[in-house]
Amino acid sequence: MKAQDGMYIDGAWRPAAGPDMIEVVNPADEQVIGRVPAGTPEDVDAAVRAARAALTAWAATPPAERAARISALRDVLVARQDEIAETVTAELGSPLSFSQSVQVGLPILVAGSYAELAATYAFEERVGNSTVHHEPVGVVGAITPWNYPLHQIVAKVAPALAAGCTIVLKPAEDTPLTAQLFAEAVHEAGVPAGVFNLVTGLGPVAGQALAEHEDVDLVSFTGSTAVGRQIGATAGAAVKRVALELGGKSANVILPSADLAKAVNVGVANVMANSGQTCSAWTRMLVHAERYEEAVELAAAAAVKYADRIGPLVNAKQRARVRGYIDKGVAEGARLVAGGPESTEPQGYFVSPTVFADVTPEMTIAKEEIFGPVLSVIRYEDEEEALRIANGTVYGLAGAVWAGDEAEAVAFARRLDTGQVDINGGRFNPLAPFGGYKQSGVGRELGAHGLAEYLQTKSLQF
Repeated sequence: MKAQDGMYIDGAWRPAAGPDMIEVVNPADEQVIGRVPAGTPEDVDAAVRAARAALTAWAATPPAERAARISALRDVLVARQDEIAETVTAELGSPLSFSQSVQVGLPILVAGSYAELAATYAFEERVGNSTVHHEPVGVVGAITPWNYPLHQIVAKVAPALAAGCTIVLKPAEDTPLTAQLFAEAVHEAGVPAGVFNLVTGLGPVAGQALAEHEDVDLVSFTGSTAVGRQIGATAGAAVKRVALELGGKSANVILPSADLAKAVNVGVANVMANSGQTCSAWTRMLVHAERYEEAVELAAAAAVKYADRIGPLVNAKQRARVRGYIDKGVAEGARLVAGGPESTEPQGYFVSPTVFADVTPEMTIAKEEIFGPVLSVIRYEDEEEALRIANGTVYGLAGAVWAGDEAEAVAFARRLDTGQVDINGGRFNPLAPFGGYKQSGVGRELGAHGLAEYLQTKSLQF
């Protein structure tokens, strides 16, 4: 695609306030594939003012009409899905088949779900002698990451539109071309001018300006816990709403009664998807001592199969970070059974699928989010120890439990301090609430719970 050379503000592409540009690099071959404007606080202010001006009319638009716009947006995404998938692959590096099925397929499902929800949600309810109205929270500042560039945008923009909010989006600087395609789709779908606005730019400049802007009512951020903490502090000081979807260090708990081969193979696949660049990845595999060595062998064999299947990491900094964690794992005494810091590829930001055995809960690789294709296999002696290890983290985003009996798995899952748990390989559900406990975030995305984030309540007493 040809990059747009401006910002999408108030229904049109307009020149950026400043001259600075951001180069977009293909992580598979390290070539520059496009340039987008590096937005300034002036650009953010123009976008927020456009969103504020459009708010009254959009909030008053009947929900059925908002649903029709979201449905039209979904249809444009469907019509342009091949172009979007190719763009995601070019700027993120995910294999094309993964870009088509997950990077574009999932957000199309999510957009469709919000078209339905906008039309059916109870924006008004009776409670005793009161009528409770669920009204749009106002102008939303959405700051999205690079790992699922279209999905993270749709997971914020679609419910905000359904709720009657207006939006300013600041996408990740590594994957802005996908965001520009989304803005084109919004325009094609006939969403009124000013309801959706796009400012490309750097997090510490444009992202910070958006989070701090006094006319933004809610900041929705997905990304690292460190940046989320800053945004939470900024929003808290201004007493404005915040939704944070942050890091994870999820446990894949394989109970002794489980189908070990299936649990291990699905677990490795989960970690290697998107080259490990998934906040909810099950990066800690917990296995009972009696089956531990068998699980390690299975995991190592499974990981090797992904060597020529996974894409690169997003950029050189991310590759250096992941290599650093692998070196630290070796230095702290973990046993490297697959992969390592080097790549077999002559160019591109690749890291080999890596599996560590003999990992203890105190090791850095067991505690910190690596965000790469690295799995830690941890031994436990009994169920109580497995629970202690699984919950012994500052994060609580996702997880998995495997057991021969579903009720046994569910009983264990109920004791996990985490927002989502897959039972015996349960499929991802785009209607179920997604979000975390503890330092994995505040609030939920997807489905009716995701829509509620963008609403505020008013009660009228009779």
